[in-house]
Amino acid sequence: MEIVLIRHGEPEWVRDGLNVVDPPLTERGQMQARQVAEVLAGEHFDEIIVSPLLRARQTAAPLLARQARSEAVEPFLEEIREPNWHGTPAELSRTAYEEERTRAAEERWTGLTGGGEPPRDFVERVRSGATVYWNSRGMYRSRQILPVWHLDAVHHRVAVFAHAGTNGVLLCQLLGLDPVPWEWDRFVTHHASITRLESMALRDGHTFALRRLSDVEHLPRDARTV
Repeated sequence: MEIVLIRHGEPEWVRDGLNVVDPPLTERGQMQARQVAEVLAGEHFDEIIVSPLLRARQTAAPLLARQARSEAVEPFLEEIREPNWHGTPAELSRTAYEEERTRAAEERWTGLTGGGEPPRDFVERVRSGATVYWNSRGMYRSRQILPVWHLDAVHHRVAVFAHAGTNGVLLCQLLGLDPVPWEWDRFVTHHASITRLESMALRDGHTFALRRLSDVEHLPRDARTV
């Protein structure tokens, strides 16, 4: 089984000095999305699933068009929910993240000052949603400590268009790593990057190997953003 995680292209987080909630892609982000489609168009995917947020949907759109596929949105792929900063000065969000990074590790589970989704809730939401999704495809963790999975369809290929945080949670779940309240920083992935996991057969099941992390070779060097 192969799972391909694609991070969205560069979003327009700030417009005229103000925060944008659920932003669209920038012009460069649109170009990055077209390059993702170019490099993946020749690959077969049994499923392509997409986060409900605009930046991920716009990144997936060129590939879906190239392969004449309908959009399949999975709500559990939504990125961590920030406070309602739309239309507020960009300095407000920047200051909140800077303060959050100064805390002791365990204290970061409580999340940003001013609201939003606590990281603990975010990790649980993505992991539980992914578990339901994997289970429905005949994939589930074996009852042991090691990250061993049962797979009904060992040749199944899934492309996931989502976010740094969401994809980080999925990586940790598939590789058997304990969650942390900074999943988007643990695996640093560029905009429109491609990360590949592939199942490896064991005597009593399968485990996942990280074959490639944050591949951006399909992007021009001056169009690689984080």
